[in-house]
Amino acid sequence: MNYKHLFGPVLSRRLGHSLGVDVVPYKYCPLNCVYCEVQRTTQLTLQREEFFPLEEIISELDEFLKGRPPLDYITFSGAGEPTLYSRIGELIAYIKDRYPQYKLALLTNGMLLDREDLRRDILPCDLILPSLDACSEPVFERINRPHPELSVTKLIESLVTLRKEYKGQIWLEVFIIAGVNDTQEELDCLCRAIAGIKPDRVQINSLDRPAAEEWVQTADSKTLDRVSKYFKKHLQMPVEIIAKVHLEDLGLELPQELVSNLEALLSRRPCTAEELSHSLGMHINEISKTLRQLNMDNKLNISREERGVFYAWKR
Repeated sequence: MNYKHLFGPVLSRRLGHSLGVDVVPYKYCPLNCVYCEVQRTTQLTLQREEFFPLEEIISELDEFLKGRPPLDYITFSGAGEPTLYSRIGELIAYIKDRYPQYKLALLTNGMLLDREDLRRDILPCDLILPSLDACSEPVFERINRPHPELSVTKLIESLVTLRKEYKGQIWLEVFIIAGVNDTQEELDCLCRAIAGIKPDRVQINSLDRPAAEEWVQTADSKTLDRVSKYFKKHLQMPVEIIAKVHLEDLGLELPQELVSNLEALLSRRPCTAEELSHSLGMHINEISKTLRQLNMDNKLNISREERGVFYAWKR
């Protein structure tokens, strides 16, 4: 069966074997982050909608899960912001009631968490993974390029409120861009904000394949180590670097059939991630995760052209 809303299971550095559930159209998001791996946001929006019939998504889940596949998580994610889906609460409740053996994770930028009804909707999740890349408004504007009605102050306040109401695990991701949000002033501000949010874990990330904007550069290991040590010194919760973690270090391997298919395509001609997604009939997130790992394994040549970022197999 070809699924419209499900992808994977994918091998995730953070979530192991994860079945992705995508409930919003491509690149609908309240942010237009400069580091986004699926490139620029096309619909900058705060409007929650029932983009797809709930019954359509449930039907796909029932079909996939009827065999009780082994999964570490069912994860709400995709190439947009999942909390924009207005019926996500009903979907979460359905999965928890029908398939209680599976843990639920939510990947979110957190920008809609000021809404009480949304926070209530996501409380049954086992794990919420929000992001906080900046603490000052100028840095937030530069990195995350938010919808005009948003502010980082509101985001931080919303995350503090979520922590008070939510009893599950919160793993907070901080994406580091060297020279932008790794200054002493910004790190001090981030530490104060994170201390107030009280996540269960802080995860430091950086770029490992081309971003939406060409000027965004990967933070090197020295920079990431410096940030990690600073956070560990000033924060009480565990801090870890998740950037550039190889799957084999986690006891995971990429599906060989997918790697072989990508090698066959990319050996013939360079392709964008979107082209590969269409050619192989796979979700863009699944393709992106695989390209990220292959790039880390030095299997790809990457070039940025007018039509986008192109990938070719190294000969």
